[in-house]
Amino acid sequence: MTELRLTLFFIMIQFDRFTLSNGLRVLVHPDHSTPMAVVNILYNVGARDEDPEHTGFAHLFEHLMFGGSLHIPDYDEPLQMAGGENNAYTTNDLTNYYLQLPADNLETAFWLESDRMLSLAFSEKSLATQRKVVCEEFKEHYLNKPYGDAWHKMRELAYQVHPYRWMTIGKELSHIEKATLQQVKSFFFKHYTPCNAILVVAGAVDTAQVKRLAEKWFGDIPSGVLYQRSLLQEPEQRAARHLTVTAPVPLDMLCKTWHMGARQDASYHATDLLTDILGGGASSRLYQALVKEQQLFSAIDCYHFASSDPGLLTIEGKLVKGVSIDKAEQALTEQLQRIVDKPVSETELQKVKNKTESMIAFEDMSVMSRASSLAYYEWMGDAADMNRELGKYEAVTVGSLREQAQRIFRQENANTLYYLASN
Repeated sequence: MTELRLTLFFIMIQFDRFTLSNGLRVLVHPDHSTPMAVVNILYNVGARDEDPEHTGFAHLFEHLMFGGSLHIPDYDEPLQMAGGENNAYTTNDLTNYYLQLPADNLETAFWLESDRMLSLAFSEKSLATQRKVVCEEFKEHYLNKPYGDAWHKMRELAYQVHPYRWMTIGKELSHIEKATLQQVKSFFFKHYTPCNAILVVAGAVDTAQVKRLAEKWFGDIPSGVLYQRSLLQEPEQRAARHLTVTAPVPLDMLCKTWHMGARQDASYHATDLLTDILGGGASSRLYQALVKEQQLFSAIDCYHFASSDPGLLTIEGKLVKGVSIDKAEQALTEQLQRIVDKPVSETELQKVKNKTESMIAFEDMSVMSRASSLAYYEWMGDAADMNRELGKYEAVTVGSLREQAQRIFRQENANTLYYLASN
């Protein structure tokens, strides 16, 4: 295993970087082992950048961006004709659009992406269509689905002032239902600008070719005004919070969260490994103790969101029918106290380090994953940090794990949601 670990550690992702005069950052990752090219555009805008009275706009734009632009009425058709496919995702921190197509048709991707950065084809009809799609998604996944509103309630419980208190879909359905064309336009021209974006091109490409195409298709787009965040920061939580909800769900659910450091904090890698030790699959501590041995939970997970601002470490699980939620929470508390009181073994720590290294290595096998990761690390501050990530995990010690456990799993730092079955 040591030999594998060292082999993975020295795999370096090579890239070139340049910036256009309008502020668009461009990264190029040549990989001629594939005939394909990936174009990834990350916009530095997410749900945290929304007006509290007009939420869900970042996610709405994930849909609007495929509805036609200034000179191209249908985004998907020319991409499909060029042999390409695309997708996108929105988080509380950022919005990411990506496509893959044969490298011979790379210019088609530049044409498509530059035109919708230049300006969408704003119309009442397009807005009405996408607004309906998003509203149906809101109803299907968050209003009518069992436990669908659990995270709406947890976020409002855990956050008092920070905009992480609402989800990317939006705080209320009415915010999307009432979105106006002028509001949508203002949001677009504020955030979807060259100086607020990162373009990554990877695959069977070379830097000179990408630079020529970037200048040709993106160079004349007005820079826009560099977006500067001024968000309300969440104060330190000084008292435990609790909420009980009763709904027609099949099983009681326990969900607990604790405030943790931001993705860029030095504490992040220890916290990430800590969640894996606690809830990373069937061999994890919580699964072994609370599902397999004590049979209190039918399933239990521990995870976090790796958010740009201080986020939440989460443990949630559905109880075995007939088990008291108080008993289940007490058993969970005992397991957490063990990891607070006693350091994990070197063997247990090395096991999750090996798992993490393997996961990163397998992700890096895909040119699309590499393009996405380069954009993400550049957004965080420096794409070269992608090549330093394994070293940061290797530097985690049993002492730093225990330190994070003691810092995070404090009673006054906890938020607890009882989601109880009404039938």
